[in-house]
Amino acid sequence: MRLRYLHLAGSLAALALIPVLIAHLDRDALSQALSEVSLVDIGIGLLIVQIQIVVSALRWRFTARRLGQDMPTRWAIREYYIATALNQVLPGGVAGDVLRAYRSRASAPSGLRLAAKSVIIERLSGQMAFFAVCAAGLFFWPMLLASVFSTGVLPFALIVLVAACLALGLAWNRLAPLRADLNQVFVRNGAWRIQAGLSLSAVASYILLFYFAAFATGGTLPVSALVTIVPLCLLSMLIPTGFGGWGTREAAAAALWPLVGLASAQGVAASVVYGALALLGSLPGLLLLFVRNREAVRDAHGESRA
Repeated sequence: MRLRYLHLAGSLAALALIPVLIAHLDRDALSQALSEVSLVDIGIGLLIVQIQIVVSALRWRFTARRLGQDMPTRWAIREYYIATALNQVLPGGVAGDVLRAYRSRASAPSGLRLAAKSVIIERLSGQMAFFAVCAAGLFFWPMLLASVFSTGVLPFALIVLVAACLALGLAWNRLAPLRADLNQVFVRNGAWRIQAGLSLSAVASYILLFYFAAFATGGTLPVSALVTIVPLCLLSMLIPTGFGGWGTREAAAAALWPLVGLASAQGVAASVVYGALALLGSLPGLLLLFVRNREAVRDAHGESRA
């Protein structure tokens, strides 16, 4: 119980970063950037969010089928909408995935254990693709940081590379119990092609949404930002606290945008628009959850009367 309260306190502290940032930024510049967003921009951004959810749901369905858990495509998309919406509004960013595993247990031969495994590996697939993009960005960081670190960036790049190798080694050891399943999901019968295609497409949609949010707020980023500062902002959302990445994401944007010659206020504005689009785009999931629960209650009342 105490851990739960600490987690909630951490999530509220992350949210508190937003007013702190606003208090220290140029509020006129922030307001100006937000006023640049048009209804057309909002429509395009919401469309990108729908692509994110559908592609991610297809990845989940493919992963589950490789493990022996079959589910209809329409059902998988609906459940992914619900999980995404809950991840946006509940602290920690994983409550929706927990519910997704629980609700899909009936379609898994071994029940909740296999259902949870398919959700975990599906999320792992997305993170692997995300870190692959971050690794590609290592080739661009030296040019980006050359103007910041006059002593050179080679030591920095080597430190990042060594840290990444150590992290991969630790992750491989922790995933030892899942290696047979990982082989089934990622390797056998050319599964890696479909996994890579779906996961890279999903990651690309997240990066594109952030890049588009920056464009919509008038702070056009260089192309190199697609594999450097944008993925790093998204990386801050992996911290298991907060609500939908709010707070930590804005802090990261405020720190990183000056690296490409843009004001911190523009970075925060882009991050706020990204978060708003992600939240609004996932709201159909809450409607689906409400309708589904209402149908279940109605059916229960019908059975009781019978």
